[in-house]
Amino acid sequence: MDKQNLFVGSLAYTTNDDSLKAFFETVGEVESARVISDRDSGRSKGFGFVTMVNADDNQKAVDQLNGKELDGRAINVSLARPKEDRPKRDFGGDNGGSFRQRSW
Repeated sequence: MDKQNLFVGSLAYTTNDDSLKAFFETVGEVESARVISDRDSGRSKGFGFVTMVNADDNQKAVDQLNGKELDGRAINVSLARPKEDRPKRDFGGDNGGSFRQRSW
């Protein structure tokens, strides 16, 4: 069975992987903690994902940490949705893409 990720939103821009992991370790053992950053600027996007070692700690983390303050901001903690549950992005256009075909 795949591990369930926790989605953590409303993170302060100063929050990093280590501080996120330390915060969640108050609930249980953390397998991984990652703050998502912008590819170009390297700045935090304000959200991240945490994977707990013990799956039973997921709901415990949601119950105990949702709405708590981390680095000066109240964070949102919830179970992450699997990738296949996310809605497809529609970029418009009649050919399914955003680039015009060349006719030469």
